[in-house]
Amino acid sequence: MKSFLDFLMLAAVKIVSQFMFRFRGERVDPLHQDGWSRVRLLVLLNHTSLYEPVLAGFAPYPLLWRFAYHGVLPVAEKTMRRNIGLFFRFLARNVVVVTRQRDETWDDVLNRIDRNAIVMILPEGRMMRRSGLDAAGKQMTVRGGVADILDVLDSGFMLMVYSGGLHHIQAPGELLPRPFKTIRARVELIEIEDYKRTLGHDRGMDAFKPAVIDDLTARRDRLCPVAENGSVRGGEVPKWRGWPYN
Repeated sequence: MKSFLDFLMLAAVKIVSQFMFRFRGERVDPLHQDGWSRVRLLVLLNHTSLYEPVLAGFAPYPLLWRFAYHGVLPVAEKTMRRNIGLFFRFLARNVVVVTRQRDETWDDVLNRIDRNAIVMILPEGRMMRRSGLDAAGKQMTVRGGVADILDVLDSGFMLMVYSGGLHHIQAPGELLPRPFKTIRARVELIEIEDYKRTLGHDRGMDAFKPAVIDDLTARRDRLCPVAENGSVRGGEVPKWRGWPYN
């Protein structure tokens, strides 16, 4: 029953988001005919707002259905203590509260990954403020937890979501969003087995984890369509074409 309620919540977020905002996105990769049904890991780069569930407006319904029934979603303990924490509990079958440390809470996330699981992670681990830095005034960096997840996944696809950021809709510290704005993103499907081989997973985690961090940092800086003064990194992002399920 909970999984069905989770799907209804995700579908409602998608419908409301598409009514309230304009979505502009593009595919980075060539179309994989079976890729969407084989997504095992969703990676969202450029974490800027607790309103990022509105990015469900880009997602096909079958992907939302799978996430409701098989999703593993790590959520920071700090976030879950807020009023919005109850909302996050209805976004996936397995919502795991983590401390942002490599402790038993992170082990719990990894232990929830079975052969049907689809994991979502925001690898920067904290939100960018309007200054471009995190809450402690430090540069936004990619952390290594995503490599731990890839280590236990042997096949399927990684769905990369390169977000254009949501500060123009709701920045950290603000309560209500500003509707009828444009949300920009690029997406890319990457085969997990090929990705792990390319970055040297066979050489061990001491080599693989830094390689993943460097690769995701480079992808974020190159592909996230961040709007500044009316411009978009990489050029204007066109209206979505070829999205198979919307």
